[in-house]
Amino acid sequence: MLKIKNLSKSYPSASGLVDHKVLDNLSLGVNKGETLSIVGPSGSGKTTLMNIIGTLDVPDTGEVIFEDLNLKNLTEKTRPEFRNKKIGMIFQLHHLLPQCTLWENVLIPTIPLKNQGNGALKRAEDLLKKTGIWEQRFQKPAELSGGECQRAAVVRALINEPSLILADEPTGALDQDNARNLVDLLLELNSEQGTSLIMVTHAPELAKKMNTTYRLSKGKLV
Repeated sequence: MLKIKNLSKSYPSASGLVDHKVLDNLSLGVNKGETLSIVGPSGSGKTTLMNIIGTLDVPDTGEVIFEDLNLKNLTEKTRPEFRNKKIGMIFQLHHLLPQCTLWENVLIPTIPLKNQGNGALKRAEDLLKKTGIWEQRFQKPAELSGGECQRAAVVRALINEPSLILADEPTGALDQDNARNLVDLLLELNSEQGTSLIMVTHAPELAKKMNTTYRLSKGKLV
């Protein structure tokens, strides 16, 4: 469902005299329902790779094919539409809107999809119950724990039934127990819904929970 072919990406160095290549002719294939983790040192390009897959960034060269769609053919208008429908993104920080309740936060991605109706409400209810935060649905982020906010971010990422979840250090702000619980939740939802999962993590014990682990080093996956 995802094919990455010969992907390269560089950024200007601090001096501006040379480019720093973070991805170097990188290729990767991901099957439907597969789970994989990506580890590597800070600055190795893990987030850059996730942002390119998630259409938040574009490569210098190479292609990303998602369910037979070449992402370079997306326009400024169709890129957010594609991302909202097909990809769920979870970050180290939950990015919940502080002025909105948990219920409102998880439903925000459904607003552009005007034909969602009661289906979205039912999915939100089911997912909030599944993740154990249904009783907190009318509370705002400031009234919730870090683990509860991150579980809400998982529900928000899943609300539009995406084909792929991209989780970039989703446990970085959590303690060990909450981190383990969150990853177990992602794997449980992956198993039930068949959603593919790519997770970036610094924690080897969490990386090992995925089907496959890659290390990103010198711009390539091993």
